[in-house]
Amino acid sequence: MPKNDNFADMELNEIKNRFGIIGNDPRLNNAIDTAIQIAGTNLSVLITGESGVGKEVIPKIIHAFSPRKHNTYIAINCGAIPEGTIESELFGHEKGSFTGANEARKGYFEVADKGTIFLDEVGELPLSTQVRLLRVLETGEFIRVGSSKTQKTDVRVIAASNVNFMHAIRNGRFREDLYYRLNAVPISIPPLRERKGDIHLLFMKFALDFADKYKMPAVRLTPEARALLESYRWPGNIRQLKNVAEQISVLENNRQISPEVLARYLPADDPNQLPCGAVTAVRRAIYRTVTLFSRCCSS
Repeated sequence: MPKNDNFADMELNEIKNRFGIIGNDPRLNNAIDTAIQIAGTNLSVLITGESGVGKEVIPKIIHAFSPRKHNTYIAINCGAIPEGTIESELFGHEKGSFTGANEARKGYFEVADKGTIFLDEVGELPLSTQVRLLRVLETGEFIRVGSSKTQKTDVRVIAASNVNFMHAIRNGRFREDLYYRLNAVPISIPPLRERKGDIHLLFMKFALDFADKYKMPAVRLTPEARALLESYRWPGNIRQLKNVAEQISVLENNRQISPEVLARYLPADDPNQLPCGAVTAVRRAIYRTVTLFSRCCSS
């Protein structure tokens, strides 16, 4: 597929700067390149990758380089909307269609006509909503909740998820036909642990940002600390790295960070385990609560 004409006038690094993307990993570059190439089409896109890898930036690039760029862009976290209201949020509802529906309301697919909708965590959609979404993708038609009138919309759909779709399909949690309809163009974002050359670049960017935010000198890593940073698995990916950079920036008085200090902020590769700094804070909070309770009881 030929590249978008706008891409010829803008270097990859300029695009990264525009969208705040840090890193030089070849797979990351390929994901950006693919986004640019298909931006001028109406193909559906499915972005996959672990939680925290930054999947949300790809839809912004696609929309910005598309003919729809001057129209509405809406990003929706499907996993954050209760199952009972998701269809009303997406497709709208008529007055009196359910308890609390005091007036008619447009849904996102109606509001974003001629624009782009980004469905983050699309794998969390209920099966009934998946049926409605498939209809929109295939025909451009939808029906408001509580209505019998079919309406048309022209929306580019970009979806993202960290679920294993083949597993979800086998277990009856995701429709196979919807998966293939969304997956017209697949884009995969690599996890941070497979982008070792980018880890220190990201950390230093976050450290500078927090230094500016909190009006303090930026923290720096010793060579040994940098080696530890790059060898860690980062199960929470970029989101976790940013949190660690902020914790260290705020809590450490010495701005030169040794591997011993850094290690206190790196939990074991267990999503249920908090970083040491966080554990200490929790323990202190519990101690204060218990102490206060004991004083109240003894008084």
